[in-house]
Amino acid sequence: MKHHIRIMMYLLLPVFIFSCKNNSKTESKTETVTKELSLSAKDILGHPEYLAMSYGGYRYADHNIEPTMDELKEDVKILAAMGIKVLRTYKVHKPQAANLLQAITELKKEDPELEMYVMLGIWIDCLNAWTGMEPDHNQESADNKPQVEEAVRLANKYPDIVKVLAVGNEAMVKWAADYYVQPDVILKWVNHLQDLKKEGKLSKDLWVTSSDNFASWGGGGDEYHVEDLNKLIEAVDFLSIHTYPMHDTHYQPEFWQKPIEGHTDMTHLEIVDVAMLRAKHYAMAQYQAVKDYMESLGISKSIHIGETGWASFSDGYYGPKGSKACDEYKEALYYQHMRDWTNEAKMSCFYFEGFDEPWKGGNNPGNSEKHFGLFTVDGKAKYALWDEVDKGMFEGLTRNGNPITKTYNGDKEALLSEVLVPPTASEINAHH
Repeated sequence: MKHHIRIMMYLLLPVFIFSCKNNSKTESKTETVTKELSLSAKDILGHPEYLAMSYGGYRYADHNIEPTMDELKEDVKILAAMGIKVLRTYKVHKPQAANLLQAITELKKEDPELEMYVMLGIWIDCLNAWTGMEPDHNQESADNKPQVEEAVRLANKYPDIVKVLAVGNEAMVKWAADYYVQPDVILKWVNHLQDLKKEGKLSKDLWVTSSDNFASWGGGGDEYHVEDLNKLIEAVDFLSIHTYPMHDTHYQPEFWQKPIEGHTDMTHLEIVDVAMLRAKHYAMAQYQAVKDYMESLGISKSIHIGETGWASFSDGYYGPKGSKACDEYKEALYYQHMRDWTNEAKMSCFYFEGFDEPWKGGNNPGNSEKHFGLFTVDGKAKYALWDEVDKGMFEGLTRNGNPITKTYNGDKEALLSEVLVPPTASEINAHH
């Protein structure tokens, strides 16, 4: 916008134009810095030009091997090239989060046009989580307080980048049996952060939320509809909800199974296309359930998708012997459906995730948790991003020393040959 000058001005003010050109780089840097400090979560969230992505840069099966600064920069450049401008992280007790903020800072010095903001995650556990002892879901871990303190430090150190603090990741949903807490724990820390804003110890424009499963936000059963949740909905600046139709192809498969009748004149791919549309509407219904609950309390706040995704491979529940949900074709359809829906609805979608992470899901290489990325560890773009590769978006960029190329060597027929049709209920029953 700043370079757009009317034709009449060109005719009347040639000297002025000449001086503008000479100073454009200086002005560009100044305006970029001012813009990033002035932009708040309110300006960024829900705007389609600020696409969001969930980010983990761990490239090895050993989660203790931290991504290097160069690797983090490599990833930021790749994500920026595809239009991502907001990243979500998960914890601050490992070095990745702080290093990512430093990497973004250094990249912005090299390229003042680069925009990248962060929703900084604060990991929350219950007492005895991950210890082998019985988790106490009514008390919190002593490790939570230093997590919150470090997040506050980072938010104040990088105010141009950190725009949201998210207290907990799926920390209230009751199937997170190893570590979940009651809503009062999340409420306590959200209130603490909101108080710091009021006291001037955090930016008043910093938004605070918790990122949790749709059920935990009131979209599930009555067991979640407690007074502390209602207070939490009142306390946060927005609701960050998770929805995973892919998981429910196994756990709640009614929406996924194709009817026995009515598919005689459809190709296999057409059946898959219809199933993925059902998956989109299933996610939308979970969002609506949260919205309905929130509004039943007389509260009106923005809701954004803190996490959703679709794995490209599984040899378990979602693979050939299970719901047949996972392949790159379905992942690509789901990614596009989620972007289409959330962009149109003016919601942010922190899509899960940018890159495969081999440390997840135990020792089995076929575990779906290892295959949610839009890129493989070695920088191959999965089918969802083949068009972007064709457009040259990743020209000159590398990951793990490799240029960004397509999976399947770009052979669409080979990719499609591995796409499986969702089973009917009777087929699943026969299998079991």
